Amino acid sequence: MNKHEITAFFDHHAPHWDTHLETNDAKLAVIMDAAGIRDGVTVLDVACGTGVLFPYYLARNVDSVTAVDISPEMVRMAMKKNSDPRVEILCGDMEMLPVTRQYDCCVVYNAFPHFEEPARLVERLSAWVKPGGRLTVAHGMSLETLHRHHAGARHVSREMLTAGELAAIFAPRFAVDVMVSDDEKYIVSGVRRTEGEEEQV
Repeated sequence: MNKHEITAFFDHHAPHWDTHLETNDAKLAVIMDAAGIRDGVTVLDVACGTGVLFPYYLARNVDSVTAVDISPEMVRMAMKKNSDPRVEILCGDMEMLPVTRQYDCCVVYNAFPHFEEPARLVERLSAWVKPGGRLTVAHGMSLETLHRHHAGARHVSREMLTAGELAAIFAPRFAVDVMVSDDEKYIVSGVRRTEGEEEQV
């Protein structure tokens, strides 16, 4: 997997991305609940794409959203759709950006398989999450469907981990308290440990 190929892939598909996008309000409500999205929180949306989750964050009256994507065209589409000043959209590589602040909630939605090293990403994102804050990885489809979905795109994605495998990667930095892998969604979410708690794991 090569980041330049990933960027080119999403740049190419960005103009038509939303045409094929399906959203399910009930399913996304469960994901928002699991991710701790509520009144007054700050959110880091990793690999935000065209901004599919922005309306769901804003409907819950979050304080702010910082959204990051590696694809300039995805970012352009997200900016075109968004006019709310609470949302800041950045183009960049989440694994390389210097940590400038910490957030209450960090969400990676429908994007985790496009990062080559799961453990490296989780470790990196832990620096962006406040102690007591929450990291959530979620997909709006089952693991089996996700495997089929990415089967023809191995040059830009890796096979998604089971919820148990991902929870084990979370464990040193996050106390996992939500783990769902059913016929319609996949969610792993955990609370950022304090330094003392990390030492005991």
